Amino acid sequence: MGVPFSPARNYGRIVVTGVGVADTIGDGVGTGCAFAPSVIVPAMHAPARTMPANHLLIELLPPSVLNGSPTPGPAAQTAASAAGNKERGEAAPRPAIIQDTMGVIDLPYTRSVAEETDPVFRRVEHVIPRVEWPLHAPYVAAINRLKRERNAVILAHNYQVPEIFHTVADIVGDSLALAMQAAKTDADVIVLCGVHFMAETAKLVNPAKTVLVPDLKAGCSLAESITAADVRLLRERYPKTPIVTYVNTSAEVKAESDVCVTSGNAVQIVEALGAPRVIFLPDEYLANYVASKTRVEIIAWKGHCEVHERFTGNDVRRFREDDPSLVVLAHPECPPDVLAEADYVGSTQGMTEYVGKVASGEARVLLLTECSMADNVSGRYPGVEFVRPCNLCPHMKRNTLPKVLHSLEAMEYEVTVAPEIAQRARRAVDRMLAFSQPRD
Repeated sequence: MGVPFSPARNYGRIVVTGVGVADTIGDGVGTGCAFAPSVIVPAMHAPARTMPANHLLIELLPPSVLNGSPTPGPAAQTAASAAGNKERGEAAPRPAIIQDTMGVIDLPYTRSVAEETDPVFRRVEHVIPRVEWPLHAPYVAAINRLKRERNAVILAHNYQVPEIFHTVADIVGDSLALAMQAAKTDADVIVLCGVHFMAETAKLVNPAKTVLVPDLKAGCSLAESITAADVRLLRERYPKTPIVTYVNTSAEVKAESDVCVTSGNAVQIVEALGAPRVIFLPDEYLANYVASKTRVEIIAWKGHCEVHERFTGNDVRRFREDDPSLVVLAHPECPPDVLAEADYVGSTQGMTEYVGKVASGEARVLLLTECSMADNVSGRYPGVEFVRPCNLCPHMKRNTLPKVLHSLEAMEYEVTVAPEIAQRARRAVDRMLAFSQPRD
């Protein structure tokens, strides 16, 4: 039985998965629900109000934001300033965010660039069309030269565009692989081609190194779905329950947590804690997946990935109607009805390894994850035919070759974490890395 709902407290909403009853802590926004094996039931202590159509925005915002006035973003501030200047007959100011107006630097595709980058193109020509190479090659050459000059290393997540992933990245992989490799690098500069929380994680395990991101706006819907204040309130409500936090969170949230996990090691770490119940933040669908793999009771937040939540079980069934032999691989951030239709569920690294197992056959593969994943896995297994339902991550796609070059040239944009937060957040990340080391 859950703890009775108390409207007097301004807690954010949570859902218990895998036990059939939901504890809902909230300010009256949305309705609670609980996941049991193959059934969804109303929460016993949920507010009576129905879930609004835009619940993905409203439900994940803390009460202080819901009750306050929104702050205009840089674009709105610049537009307002320009309007005022126009009335006074003054010139419009430059936008405060330089990268918003940073155009594509016109680098020529010369004979020397062609010769320098030809070995790279031969390696990726089955992934990057020949007609595009003259556009990419000058940046590839310039970036790789600057990496040597700066003693820099580029880490790229599996969702990066092929021209980054295959031509300038030194280390590629999922969130766990990037975190582990970031801890081992001897480079002075790390350029993280992914999203902001990944750069923060790299900074946590490399406090003395310079960590850069090509675009400060490369965020994450999951990381934005929960705050450190939310975690503190959850700990107050469940004081003896370990808090397990997905790495797709800010450093402030990690600092309030006991251990971090990725989609690749979440089940392993939840089991290893030896606790009868854990709080699992912030992805509801990943929490539901973990609950299906363990007897540990899971308390989960209502956060979702804006890419994976768009897939549906009906999508998979339609693809299978066209080809019953289709091999379907799904990321555990997908909704439960999608995972129920999949042949394999796992992290992006796990998906890549699974494709290797079927690469020798004639199977067609459907990857239910971010669109560029299929492009990048096909570079490793060119003989596999991929069916590509294209859900793009708008944040991952903010990273481009021109922005990577600008990042190395100007040494922008540096990611820092306040020391008092970094010390506590690092403990949660280090504990994850310790759990993830191979055991004899």
